[in-house]
Amino acid sequence: MGKLAQLAYQEAGRNGSLDRSANASANAASLGNSDALFWGALFRGMDRGGSFLQLQIRQIIVTAIEDGRLPLGMRMPSSRDLAAVLKVSRNTVVIAYEQLVDQNFLVSRQRSGYFVAGLSKKVASGAGKPAEAASRDDAHWAARYAVQPSAHRNIVKPADWQAQPYPFIFGQFDPSLFPTNDWRESARAALSVPEINNWARDLIDGDDPALIEQLQLQVLPRRGIHARSDEIMMTIGAQHALYLIATLFINDRTRVGIEEPGYPDARNIFRMLTPDVVPLASDAQGLLPDERLQSCALAYVTASHQCPTATVMPLQRRLELLKAAETGDVVLVEDDYEGELMPEAATLPPLKSLDHASNVLYVGSLSKALAPGLRLGYVVAPAPVIRELRALRRLMLRHPPLNNQRVAALFIGLGHYRSHLAQVGRVLLERAKMLDRLLPKHLPDCSFSRGPGSTNYWIACPPGTDTTALAREALAQGVVIEPGAVFSMDETASRHCFRLGFSSIRTDRIETGIQRLGEVIAEYLKK
Repeated sequence: MGKLAQLAYQEAGRNGSLDRSANASANAASLGNSDALFWGALFRGMDRGGSFLQLQIRQIIVTAIEDGRLPLGMRMPSSRDLAAVLKVSRNTVVIAYEQLVDQNFLVSRQRSGYFVAGLSKKVASGAGKPAEAASRDDAHWAARYAVQPSAHRNIVKPADWQAQPYPFIFGQFDPSLFPTNDWRESARAALSVPEINNWARDLIDGDDPALIEQLQLQVLPRRGIHARSDEIMMTIGAQHALYLIATLFINDRTRVGIEEPGYPDARNIFRMLTPDVVPLASDAQGLLPDERLQSCALAYVTASHQCPTATVMPLQRRLELLKAAETGDVVLVEDDYEGELMPEAATLPPLKSLDHASNVLYVGSLSKALAPGLRLGYVVAPAPVIRELRALRRLMLRHPPLNNQRVAALFIGLGHYRSHLAQVGRVLLERAKMLDRLLPKHLPDCSFSRGPGSTNYWIACPPGTDTTALAREALAQGVVIEPGAVFSMDETASRHCFRLGFSSIRTDRIETGIQRLGEVIAEYLKK
């Protein structure tokens, strides 16, 4: 028995709670109705489709001990009784109990069972419950904010979109496509003692050299980009990269251009730093390299797949854009958010690979290909820019977690990244071909576009359609779409459009989902 458990056990014995609790249950062969209800309610939050059940049991018990729902000295149900209440294997409960004993949260008493052994908060701290602070309303704080980002228009997804049967959400996670076994192998390898010694240290403003090397060898060359190690920096997702670049280059006198329509989060980041954010016109070939672009100090562009229209900028327009940026001394921030996710046609080189004037800052992401929750992004830029970005990042968070970087490095180095892209590409291409067939059939009153390799469609409904209202009606039928108004600086310009992604919906649900969406649109247009 650990020292902490001994102290708790002795205190419980002194005040009698341990014996009383034990005696109260000693003659009971199984839990009574009230006890069964109590323990059932305590474990109501268990997710049988989630992590290992014994881990969940331990976590729930620890939380209940910490917040006082399981007081010091309380007798736990027998492993057999708790297993019956939870409808799990008895061994699962035994393993959980024994681990909690080892951690001094429970104590085992021979022939009596398990008892709560964690020191109560009163014993551990000697402090009473702190007084609640007086509440201050929004008006009190609003006058003190330097910026108010919550006032910006953002992409909003239903909180329960993953629970909906037909989530046509762009850039989100389909669990069926995640390379679970390969990622688990990489994670296990990263937890070996030598690897832990590599990533457990603080690199100040550095990154895992193994991941930088894998980007140089296997990821960037696929996009035609060749960079030195001092020209690459890791970020916590592509959006973090955009925030760092904006902070480094933009002040309140900087003119910044963004595609119209364009990525709302980039627009909001820029608007927090300068009032001079201007919309840049696009056509069927993408961003126009005109005088308005050349009047900007910095411009944001999504050449591979324009956000949100999915237009692919042809090679000649890319060259014209680079020439215009060089002439106007414009820094181009290229967001290549899904450049190689679904090879569907001859891959066009990103602006960065064609840039001979060092005007392009390239933002990439590993998260789109794997899972958004991993938050793995990177910047490729001239070495002096990377040096300043590293210094800026250090002030914010030093560096992204090195354990995650090392897992990603191993995942790429073991060949899993390349094979995963091939598998995902096949599945997504199958979905795209299905939607190419279904959309004209079920959405005859709408027009749609999707550039080769893109994982979303930009759909235009008849003029006057309010797709925000349409999205609410579709959600009632279990169909999730993204209204278009948020993508434009003039929200009326894209109000009749919506984005329809297909990376997050299972292939076998697409046809029914599109059929339901078509019925919702048809009913809406009758009004």
